[in-house]
Amino acid sequence: MSTIKDVAKLAGVSIATVSRVLNNSDKVSLDTAQIVQDAINSLEYAPNAMAQSLVTQKSNTIGVLVNDLSDPFFGQMIKTIDTVAKQNGQHILVGNGYHNPDFEKKIINLFISKQCDSLILHSKALKDSEIISIANKIENVVIINRYIKELADKCVYTDNSWGTNIATDKLAKLGHTNIAFINSNHQIEDAKSREIGYKKAITKHNLISKVIYTNPDQNGGESAMKQIIKSTTKYTGIVCYNDSIASGVIAFLHENNIKVPNEISVIGFDDLDVAQYVYPKLTTIHYPIKEMAQYATLLLLNKLDKKQSFGLKLIVRNSISKVNLGIN
Repeated sequence: MSTIKDVAKLAGVSIATVSRVLNNSDKVSLDTAQIVQDAINSLEYAPNAMAQSLVTQKSNTIGVLVNDLSDPFFGQMIKTIDTVAKQNGQHILVGNGYHNPDFEKKIINLFISKQCDSLILHSKALKDSEIISIANKIENVVIINRYIKELADKCVYTDNSWGTNIATDKLAKLGHTNIAFINSNHQIEDAKSREIGYKKAITKHNLISKVIYTNPDQNGGESAMKQIIKSTTKYTGIVCYNDSIASGVIAFLHENNIKVPNEISVIGFDDLDVAQYVYPKLTTIHYPIKEMAQYATLLLLNKLDKKQSFGLKLIVRNSISKVNLGIN
């Protein structure tokens, strides 16, 4: 394996000159830089990233905190961040916080110990004051899917309550008067906001409501739907915290010979790939996580000229219809 000494010897320059070329210093003439680059190519020399970081004080690494990488929502987010990062000569280091304050702190401290130049934080467990403290210590920090007034220029977010509001409103306009909401049992702002949006529409249309809390996954959706079916009230509309819960709801209804949407209409949230592959195709709220992740990364790298806002929209597919007779 070639070393920097080998490059210097072949190019006929000092090791310091090779180092300057590797770090794009303007103190080296174009002719000398080309000679050094030719030597690097000839020897197939690969500089040590750690050694370079000691010289430049930069690791070109972005630390990204998420809830759980096994969740398709965060898979989309990470893939987008990684693509934009690579296009700009950066790498990413990813950690799961699992909506747990201790885990989130440990991951952020790990990023710092690994000399990450910047951070993208999808933090739901840490207090605003803790996030502000981190942002005061590390200049390049972007908060995604959360708004903190004191860090407004570093926040990339949308109004979660609006999504469940328009979802519930859509069912009401289709004639549904009994509409349940299956919410996440995680004590996070997203769950609170989405419940607020649902309840606003319930109040607006004077509907009969029910809120069930469950794990935000397919098993949670099946479990929650089982509780709703046992209720003395017949619910013909179901609004779900996310698409994973909604797919579990639909699976349970199929297994129990309850037709979607003829008997029960179901709406998800996020518009993940699964929404187009369940049967019937899922009506859901499109959450622009790819666009937000792209924007967050470019904002972090100072590649943006203006602030951008992100909205939610209802994607109507085949899992909702006008109210029928409900569950027989």
